[in-house]
Amino acid sequence: MSNHLKNQNSPYLLQHANNPVHWYPWGDRAFEKARREDKPIFLSIGYSTCHWCHVMAHESFENKEIADILNQYYISVKVDREERPDIDSVYMTVCQALTGNGGWPMSIFMTCEQKPFFAGTYFPPEPRYGVMGFREVLLIVAKKWKEDKTALLESAEAILAQINTGNRGLGGLDEKIGTQLPKTAADIFFKSFDRQYGGFGEAPKFPMPHNLIFLMLYSYINREDILSDMNRNINKDVLSDVVKITLEKMRRGGIFDHIGYGFSRYSTDKYFLVPHFEKMLYDNALFIIAYSLAYKICHNKIFLDTAEQTAEYIFCEMTGGQGEFYSAQDADSEGEEGRFYIWSYEEVCKVLGEKKGREFCENFGITKQGNFEGKNIPNLLNGNKISDSFEKERQILYHYRKNRAKLHLDDKILTSWNSLMICAMAVLYRVTGKERYLSAAEQAYAFIEENLIKQDVIYVSCRNGERSVRGFLDEYAYYTMALIFLYDVTSKTEYLKRAEKFCREAERQFEDENGGYFLYGAENDSLIIRQKETYDGAVPGGNSVMAYCLTRLSQLTEEEVYKKAAEKQLAFMSGEAEHYPAGYSVFLTALLFYQNPPEKITVVMAENDSKEKIISHLPFYADIKILPEEEGDYRMLNHRTTYYVCRNFTCLPPSNQEPDLF
Repeated sequence: MSNHLKNQNSPYLLQHANNPVHWYPWGDRAFEKARREDKPIFLSIGYSTCHWCHVMAHESFENKEIADILNQYYISVKVDREERPDIDSVYMTVCQALTGNGGWPMSIFMTCEQKPFFAGTYFPPEPRYGVMGFREVLLIVAKKWKEDKTALLESAEAILAQINTGNRGLGGLDEKIGTQLPKTAADIFFKSFDRQYGGFGEAPKFPMPHNLIFLMLYSYINREDILSDMNRNINKDVLSDVVKITLEKMRRGGIFDHIGYGFSRYSTDKYFLVPHFEKMLYDNALFIIAYSLAYKICHNKIFLDTAEQTAEYIFCEMTGGQGEFYSAQDADSEGEEGRFYIWSYEEVCKVLGEKKGREFCENFGITKQGNFEGKNIPNLLNGNKISDSFEKERQILYHYRKNRAKLHLDDKILTSWNSLMICAMAVLYRVTGKERYLSAAEQAYAFIEENLIKQDVIYVSCRNGERSVRGFLDEYAYYTMALIFLYDVTSKTEYLKRAEKFCREAERQFEDENGGYFLYGAENDSLIIRQKETYDGAVPGGNSVMAYCLTRLSQLTEEEVYKKAAEKQLAFMSGEAEHYPAGYSVFLTALLFYQNPPEKITVVMAENDSKEKIISHLPFYADIKILPEEEGDYRMLNHRTTYYVCRNFTCLPPSNQEPDLF
């Protein structure tokens, strides 16, 4: 038996194709049927590697009795949030407004005009944990629809009016650039910093590496002011006290996979020991950037090793045959969350042998009692040295684990997340000089150009050679950023020209004349409200990324049009961020670039030198151009590699000495 999802391409929708629920994909067919039969719509939004989506599917959507209720009284619609971020954003706003929180699976009850009147997230089939049972919810709403539909329609109109009022945004054309916002945000992070266990706040702990990236840049730019500020309640060395501790604790914890590498989504506890086990492409891209920058600043090899190990995970588990990057690996295996990743003491000893097994267990905190539901998550929170002493044993366990259980892989290719990984690989190349990372970035770029762009229209995703829907703001902003990162490390003008093209296209499609950018444009489907997302969640917000892209293009091209556009966007985002600047780290990073333009370094390379060696030795916070031979006014000094450095509106004399700043 199958429903209307059987011909879909999304892994998430295909997971539900054999449910007894008569699911429809989002589209006119479902809405027309609801209108014709005078039924409400039940909208379920999730994604293929979501643990609680699996739970609700098993408990309710595979339950024939509940499916019969849905089929009798509702038109049921399934949406993959990763393929349709526009729909997800609209109804997440609704869910948060009605319930005070949000998450996935998201459960929305709405009219055939897409107007919501009731919302929730996970519902158990029967009342549990103080939550109303899904069966009961369905019957109550169906009864209300039959007996007092007018009240539900009025409620939908009121909800829509409330959402539209809240969607107008705080920023505007009259805003000024908030020059003090980075300091305010840094203070917020410092106050919430968990000195003992790393990270910020209490459990669960979401790493959000872009917060750490902002703090690193902030501490570097303001290092003298920070060291002289005696009123702080933390150690004056911001990097070692906040970022370094957090990065090391995460690397030691179970949130990092000590067997197969890579990071899980977040930590369910304050120690970074027990993760929510799903692994997402975007998290690992941001982690690679954060650990690479931390190494560049403090030269702690553990951080570089972590960045490279995370990249190795991506190459082994998340990379396709043409260099494209897959989306995610599931938290569940064989119906159990984390089963793939956990070990018993006896199992490790059996695989490695008694002596080596015992030593491995002692090193990685694996005990007979266990640290997670009677079994063990390998970790180094015991303080043991982070090293490759057990590399042979790790590889044995890695290959054994791959055959022990299987993980679901969401193999769709998302433009925005691939763009983030392009940025990560470019950063890792710049820090290490290793060609494999630049090659990975350029292969992913070529894949996007070939498979996700048609006549300069960017698409959200593709799978099995089939593209999904036209891109939204994030696709254009993220891809523009990826092109800028590629230009940063190659100096190839084709990347800069493409970045300019797609930045202009983003402005054309999504810009609001009153400031900021809408999530979707006139060429996308029209929804009940037009969202303008400004905050940075698990991934950077499109408006923040646009602030970064415009700022960097203004610096790289020195064109006034980008400078004016950047200042307008920075002013708009300043108004948005004023109430809680710590939620806008990528915008604040863009603001730091605007306030503190990177120095410019032009290198004339001697014959016996290599670009890979030079680029890894150059400061990270700089715009670089490496010339393979003398060009124009750029001549070699003493027949050796020569550096031309300009900073603070002043150009220094050419030198054979490498610049030594960050």
